[in-house]
Amino acid sequence: MARPRNPLLSRERIVVTALRLVDEEGLDAFSTRKLAAELGVSGPSLYNHFPTKDALLDAVVDLVVGEVELDMLGRDPWPDALREWARSYRSALVAHPNLVPALAHGPGRRPHALKLADAVFGALVDAGWPRGEATRIGALMRYLVFGSALGSFAGGFVDDAGLYDAEEYPHLNQAHLLAERQRAVDEGAFELGLEALLLGLRERFAHLS
Repeated sequence: MARPRNPLLSRERIVVTALRLVDEEGLDAFSTRKLAAELGVSGPSLYNHFPTKDALLDAVVDLVVGEVELDMLGRDPWPDALREWARSYRSALVAHPNLVPALAHGPGRRPHALKLADAVFGALVDAGWPRGEATRIGALMRYLVFGSALGSFAGGFVDDAGLYDAEEYPHLNQAHLLAERQRAVDEGAFELGLEALLLGLRERFAHLS
């Protein structure tokens, strides 16, 4: 029997290819037409696996969320677990920055996203946090992680020393150096915020009992 000219479609192949296109071109440029062309199939073939573009993007988002490590939650002391989970979460988002806006809408019906939410909430409640507090902490951690992955603070400054006139901007005399130090500045800011947040949570936890 002759082999098919193109590899048979599967949900996994569709989702992985869609993620690559979003990584390369961004969410706004992504379309099922481009995806079908990349896969070498007709557009309607995709709908045998995903009824809508939104359903497909949900699967792409959930693939990225599935990269986040959860083993430390419920195993390690809650401050250590939150720290390592947040780092893993941020790493997954930083690897796919074009997808962050879609990820920010919450878990919806996405299995990996719901598993993540369940693991974080369960670890906090099991550690002794009240359910309401655990919910707010989960939201707070997401704000920190997503905010740090959504864009670069350091990368927003132009590396032109002449732009930062000393009379106009007396405190920005080294702002032109930020762009070339983007990764160190952005990661350092995330780590500073994470440690400050955990310090405050430890103090709050101590007053619960």
